[in-house]
Amino acid sequence: MEMICESDQLEDYLLELNEVNYSNPIIKAKIEVLFNSTQTEVEKAKVAYEFVRDEISHSWDIQGKRVTCDASDVLNYKEGICYAKSNLLAAFLRSQQIPTGFCYQRLMLFDTPEKGYSLHTLNAVYLKSFKKWIRLDARGNKTGVDAQFLIDEEKLAFSVNENYGEKDYPVIYIEPNPKTINVLKEHSDAVEMYKHHLPESI
Repeated sequence: MEMICESDQLEDYLLELNEVNYSNPIIKAKIEVLFNSTQTEVEKAKVAYEFVRDEISHSWDIQGKRVTCDASDVLNYKEGICYAKSNLLAAFLRSQQIPTGFCYQRLMLFDTPEKGYSLHTLNAVYLKSFKKWIRLDARGNKTGVDAQFLIDEEKLAFSVNENYGEKDYPVIYIEPNPKTINVLKEHSDAVEMYKHHLPESI
């Protein structure tokens, strides 16, 4: 799939947002731990990605009820769904001047179409040394999910099955989709939210 940038200005993908709040003290403190001046952009991207993927629990996987949204809260509580985890990865990478956007998939929420669909969030990262965007999914690995940091091929958490109404959206967005942020702001029980209230499409 050919990716389409919402903006042709890479600096737009470095903006600090309410949800991508990399100036927050807790984010800045972790930045000092994760990154150093000797790392290449690829090394920084991999370190940040693997931290968010592996060290921040996906709420559904742990059946955690706390709902997080802003990057600082995701880091503070170390949990969140994909909408929230993508905010944290964007915050880390944008703080290092690595352009990072938001991408979406429409996926079956569980294992059959009858059980409904949900919008799934992942990130796209621009690597200047390769002059290319790569998509990364930091939702967190588990049995049946094995997303990896790869440059020459994609290894995302989920592959799309168009025969079942799933789809990849090609646009790399500057900001998170408002539907994803609103659902996080409107709910206080992550398990209930995940089962019944996630948006189904862009």
